[in-house]
Amino acid sequence: MIAIYPGSFDPITLGHLDIIQRASRLYDQVIVAVLRNPNKTPLFTVQQRLELIRVSTRHLPNVEADSFDGLTVNYAQKRQAQVLLRGLRAVSDFEIELQMAHTNKTLSTQIETVFLATSNEYSFLSSSVVKEIARFGGSVDHLVPPHVALEIYQCYNHNSPMLNPITTEAIPPLKTIPKEREP
Repeated sequence: MIAIYPGSFDPITLGHLDIIQRASRLYDQVIVAVLRNPNKTPLFTVQQRLELIRVSTRHLPNVEADSFDGLTVNYAQKRQAQVLLRGLRAVSDFEIELQMAHTNKTLSTQIETVFLATSNEYSFLSSSVVKEIARFGGSVDHLVPPHVALEIYQCYNHNSPMLNPITTEAIPPLKTIPKEREP
């Protein structure tokens, strides 16, 4: 059975990889499909994202990376996939994902949407969070694979914060103001 895991993957995170690895044990083939979304301004080009995914998943022989535009169900039909994979981080994701699953079902009754709950340690993680942290010079080494972190730091012209830790000035405690004595 072929499963499609669609998304922007800008960049791929350890949360994405968690879903991909678990799905690779459930399905014969998993296609990580990068959506070409003209409404977004990505950090990485589609080709760069595909390469980052390929390097991140090279240890999984039944996983491939591809890109598409248009409707996900049309791409799934073209690839002869029976399943669309979606990761759920929180209840807030579920409402949006359920609406999308119902919409996709009206477009193709042959394709099922399967939700995989993200592992607890990645429940907060999104590509947007990674980019926000990196933009302000924070370390993303614990959120993405090492080769992805290096590419992100290059995009923001930062060295790895682990190599150049950010220092802050200690703020001296406020001196207490003596209370006036009553006569």
